Amino acid sequence: MTIKFDNVYINQTSTVTGPYEAKGRLNKFFDKSYDDLYFGMKTFEQAETKSINDAIDILFRKANINKFQIDAFIGGDLSNQIAASNYAMEKINTPFIGIYAACSTSTLGLILGANLINSGADKIVTFTSSHNNAAEKQFRYPIEYGGPKPKTTTFTSTGAAAALLSSKKEGIKIESGTIGKVVNLDIKDVYNMGAVMAPAAADTIYSHLQDTGRTIDYYDLVLTGDLGIYGMNILKDFMLNSYAIELNKYNDTGVMLYDRDKQPVYAGASGPVCAPLVTYGYIFEQMKQKKLKKVLLVATGALMNTTMVNQKLTIPAISHAISLEVSK
Repeated sequence: MTIKFDNVYINQTSTVTGPYEAKGRLNKFFDKSYDDLYFGMKTFEQAETKSINDAIDILFRKANINKFQIDAFIGGDLSNQIAASNYAMEKINTPFIGIYAACSTSTLGLILGANLINSGADKIVTFTSSHNNAAEKQFRYPIEYGGPKPKTTTFTSTGAAAALLSSKKEGIKIESGTIGKVVNLDIKDVYNMGAVMAPAAADTIYSHLQDTGRTIDYYDLVLTGDLGIYGMNILKDFMLNSYAIELNKYNDTGVMLYDRDKQPVYAGASGPVCAPLVTYGYIFEQMKQKKLKKVLLVATGALMNTTMVNQKLTIPAISHAISLEVSK
């Protein structure tokens, strides 16, 4: 399902990262970076909560607003029961809609926020986060185990990102959003998330084009997040073979965030914050300079938990997309 928005804009954004992101290819586009994974806190989980509060504080400073001007916050993360987001919002103490869509949380949040603006809300803040070590502990094994991983593994990004939405014609326009379907191609490998999520991305891209009556050439860039290098190539093959659509102007935020030639990040980045870190920083700068005018951001998420994986069930995935345009 694709929803068109008449007058919704991302007025301002903020980004906070950990040390791996700060040493990646896009480090100059982040608002704040930490040089260790604890962010001055006692645990990785507390560090993730701190990153959310940091991102919101930075957003408020950049936009010159405060929490009392926000109608509602929308956000989520990878932790069980989106605990990092809930603890962060405890400090904010304003209306909060908690969501979970794994690594596609950022685009789902933007779609929901845009709907609230269209329905009369004045200002909405969306956010998401992830933390490499917290995610490893929860979904795989604590990093202290030092277990070897295959090259198809993606590396969960660390940090948080936030966005301010309103009807004020300033910043990047959210032209439309496509809500994806749960797709399962019977893959069980938790170390091959790109293969798990690529079919969901393909389904959402195709649905978006069908719903809007557009061709892929309408966009200056199709941007997925976060398939990694192997999932990126799977998606290109899938689109061509299943839908006869060639992805020429295409990239993946998981490939863009790190320097895979110099950093031990396997197939590239993953995590809910991966797509917004790349988009809110580098991509929005490209759009502000009019080097890109229309971008389809297609965030992807694997919808598994450790219990289902240990029961040897296959892994479902979902993808949500938003159409971003330069504000005229």
